[in-house]
Amino acid sequence: MLKRPFDKSKLPSRHVTEGPARAPHRSYYYAMGMTEEEIHQPLVGVATCWNEAAPCNIALNRQAQAVKMGVKQAFGTPREFTTITVTDGIAMGHEGMRSSLASREAIADTVELTMRGHCYDAIVGLAGCDKSLPGMMMAMVRLNVPSVFIYGGSILPGRLNGQDVTVQDVFEAVGKHQAGNYTDAELEILERVACPSAGACGGQFTANTMACVSEAIGLALPNSSGAPAPYESRDAYGEASGRAVMDLLEKRIRARDVVTRKSLENAARVVACTGGSTNAGLHLPAIAHEAGIDFFLDDVCEIFRDTPYFVDLKPGGQYVAKDLYEQGGVPVVMKELRKAGLIHEDCITATGNTIGEELDKITREADGRVIYPIEKPITKTGGVVGLKGNLAPQGAIVKVAGMTEDEQRFTGPARVFECEEDAFEAVKSRAYKEGEVIVIRNEGPAGGPGMREMLATTAALSGQGMGKKVALITDGRFSGATRGFCVGHVGPEAAHGGPIALLRDGDMITLDAIKGELSVALSDEELAARKAEWKGPRDTIYASGALWKYAQLVGETYKGAVTHPGAEAEKHVYADL
Repeated sequence: MLKRPFDKSKLPSRHVTEGPARAPHRSYYYAMGMTEEEIHQPLVGVATCWNEAAPCNIALNRQAQAVKMGVKQAFGTPREFTTITVTDGIAMGHEGMRSSLASREAIADTVELTMRGHCYDAIVGLAGCDKSLPGMMMAMVRLNVPSVFIYGGSILPGRLNGQDVTVQDVFEAVGKHQAGNYTDAELEILERVACPSAGACGGQFTANTMACVSEAIGLALPNSSGAPAPYESRDAYGEASGRAVMDLLEKRIRARDVVTRKSLENAARVVACTGGSTNAGLHLPAIAHEAGIDFFLDDVCEIFRDTPYFVDLKPGGQYVAKDLYEQGGVPVVMKELRKAGLIHEDCITATGNTIGEELDKITREADGRVIYPIEKPITKTGGVVGLKGNLAPQGAIVKVAGMTEDEQRFTGPARVFECEEDAFEAVKSRAYKEGEVIVIRNEGPAGGPGMREMLATTAALSGQGMGKKVALITDGRFSGATRGFCVGHVGPEAAHGGPIALLRDGDMITLDAIKGELSVALSDEELAARKAEWKGPRDTIYASGALWKYAQLVGETYKGAVTHPGAEAEKHVYADL
């Protein structure tokens, strides 16, 4: 390959490598074994969320080395750095879950600060667990440098009694155990075999949903998200991503050239047709915010509503990420969407080509088992839908993948809990009735603080065989592994005085995913009277520290629960400084 000339006078790294005044800076680079040639090449940040917290992140270190090889092959100088992750599977079901969503902002902020402080010209970002994917993509769009995203890959499914099992099965087995239908010995065997390798949860939970988004939105190379984490073939995607970012740098294609209103719509389509996580309704608006694009929960749900659901993945379906990869992955899914005219083909991608040009290269077709043909979908509308009504004026979201039409309507009396722990205890002791709508409030971004996921509670309900016999609503979130009629992101949240704060036991609540309704049988006058009596947000134990700070800054859920004004308020773009 011929060495490419890069004009450093237009790149951020000139501030740390060029001219006599930067001799002290260069001395630091020499201290790390860099050559003169390497110092004067473009500097590329290789950001990973590697840690020893969970299997999702444990393979990122190895993959980063492959990325660095690719950058070097294309005459760039890679500089590896790490940021935090909070892994939901470990954080689930206790106070630690409050740190999860706040970590998304911390990831975006720390990647931004590292890139700014060291004047890197481009970025390849590797992420494994739920919040690290949107956090990394948010940083790319915020910085607006040439950017390539790469997912660390999913975990392999475990095998037990001839069946594939995932961590979702373990959470649900806890409910069976509490109901007396699963022994200690059975639980011990399941927990040992459910997660047999490195990688993020294998179903279409939040990590795999956002991995599919990274391809659909154009920040990741086609099919790069599919190979499981242990596959050595992931290294080839790493190398290719390193080379790709140098091509983008040469062509001056930046993150906001890739992330546009149209590419966000493409991403929402892929979430809908794969029965993806409701958390995409939070993360897509947050990524859009970094580009100064208003793309709120309503906009996401509008796309969900008219997108067929045709990819049969857990938790609503049968298959896992590895199965989707073996059938051609996201490119084949997008090719099906294109047949129905549901893809904007002119969006530029990390390859430098448009989505349309990339899809023209795909020869594989839907297999009819994991990926159904779009003209014969599993259901005609998306696997995730939005709800609105007098109980959720700012909207709410529910995953309906795998639910029948009858199961998507529910009316029942409210059983109100002030936090998840209270609800979990009631579920554990069966202190609820069939036909009730369980309400968990004070779990929003500000009121929680941190907008926890309710997987422990929903999985326990499923394990007790009650997943279809009750409904659940919350101003908090649900894990991508949640199934059943579970409505999250109810806004405004209780801490902001939303109608969910005013509910009482016995209030009749209607949930209708067919109509898109979430309402309570109370008049406007009654709601106003209760609002006048409302004593304000519940006090929390977080009066200082990172979560206090997050609670002060965080905005509304429907806008993505973001903590700064975004690109609309920008007075400069980092890449142009």
